[in-house]
Amino acid sequence: MLDPTSGRTNSDGLTGPTLGSPSDPRPAFGAVRGALRSTTDLPRLGVGAAKSQSPARPDRLPAYLEDNYRWAYLRPASLKIFDRNLVVSAILWGCYGRLKRAAFVELEPGQKVLQAACVYGDFSTHLAGVIGPEGSLDIIDIVPLQVANSRRKLRRFPHAQVRVADAAEPGGGPHEVVYCFFLLHELPDQHKRHVIDALLDQVTPGGKVVFVDYHQPVRLHPLKALMGAVFDRLEPFAKALWRREISSFATSAEEFTWRKETYFGGLYQKVVAARRQPSDENRSAP
Repeated sequence: MLDPTSGRTNSDGLTGPTLGSPSDPRPAFGAVRGALRSTTDLPRLGVGAAKSQSPARPDRLPAYLEDNYRWAYLRPASLKIFDRNLVVSAILWGCYGRLKRAAFVELEPGQKVLQAACVYGDFSTHLAGVIGPEGSLDIIDIVPLQVANSRRKLRRFPHAQVRVADAAEPGGGPHEVVYCFFLLHELPDQHKRHVIDALLDQVTPGGKVVFVDYHQPVRLHPLKALMGAVFDRLEPFAKALWRREISSFATSAEEFTWRKETYFGGLYQKVVAARRQPSDENRSAP
């Protein structure tokens, strides 16, 4: 459950484009994965589990990533297919722009920001533009291929850096705002806990972590059966976010206030965890 001090509001809307048949998710999602199977595999690449101040690079990618997401993130062909706003928007049923706007409402220009994991589409460049040259953007990802691609996209933003690091040990903090945009649903539950705790540890008092990800849709949502089938086929860890609140993975959830909004009939959520100020803690003490 959410922290008792949190609020929850449901945003409107069940409109969006239609992809494939509700009874068969393969035309919309599975065909892409099948097409990628014929491409050449990447070798195992050194990637980062960062220490708090001096990021280190472990020898190999996590097994869950190689076993479940090679088709999406570990092949150069994946960049050509998925790194397009139109594709990202289609995967998110036309809600990509709306979810970006909801995320960026939590940001002020000039802030020091961490983005945990690279994102296909223009999320990072848009974020860098909102922060502006007076702020700083630190983007991390565990996959060197994704880091190189994001560096290319952000070349015109000198206040943004992209580096190899694990979101479970990001380093480089503290930050005023941390973004976790559609990462949690790809992590096994134990990794979810490690990543959420690490990102919460990154923010200063008054700072916040903004999670945007999947959420259990309303009971009669027309896409619920389809998305369940897609998750069963392609996203084996995503349904944990249907069963549990993001705050329930946090070891020290009481140190934060939690606020949640849902979108597109509950299929997506934004959860904002704001670290309590010392004055807040004093007021809440008996």
